[in-house]
Amino acid sequence: MSETLVDSKSIDSSKRTWMIASGCAGAVGGLATAVPFVSTFQPSERAKAAGAAVEVDIGALKPGEKITVEWRGKPVWIMRRTPEQIAELPKLDAQLADPKSERKRGEQTPEYALNGGRSIKPDLFVAVGICTHLGCSPSDKFQTGAQPSLPDDWKGGFLCPCHGSTFDLAGRVFKNKPAPDNLEVPRTCTCPTASC
Repeated sequence: MSETLVDSKSIDSSKRTWMIASGCAGAVGGLATAVPFVSTFQPSERAKAAGAAVEVDIGALKPGEKITVEWRGKPVWIMRRTPEQIAELPKLDAQLADPKSERKRGEQTPEYALNGGRSIKPDLFVAVGICTHLGCSPSDKFQTGAQPSLPDDWKGGFLCPCHGSTFDLAGRVFKNKPAPDNLEVPRTCTCPTASC
């Protein structure tokens, strides 16, 4: 057996140059392919806009009035409750399925809205106007008293006309209704003092 040793002087330098150039070209090609692929994980401009904060001037909103704005493609209600409407909320607890918003805590109701009015300020109520049953949009039923599809002692709130779910003026669903949960309260305030 004879061993053949390769003399370092006999290595073909043109092959070495070709190998280095091919390796660099492959790395550049791989990077050129990876960059667009990785960029697909970034949110689109539409998604960025949909998640953006929505500023609403509520200075002209009078007690008992409600406006609807769009946020993330959903209708969001902003209502200024009257003192009488606020006073009625605790009286309804026994009739509600989840009066303290304990189900889906944090998901349907942020921590700052875990109170009887489900709001930061008692007079301002903000909720996503989509029924938690099948995604219909409930109607305003602010007038008190007997009305079609509502109880005789109705204190005001919202009625989903599709299947009859009713919600009080804090978006809490009444017992024995198709909607399983209270209306969603979006995260409305990002200011550090929660004074907005």
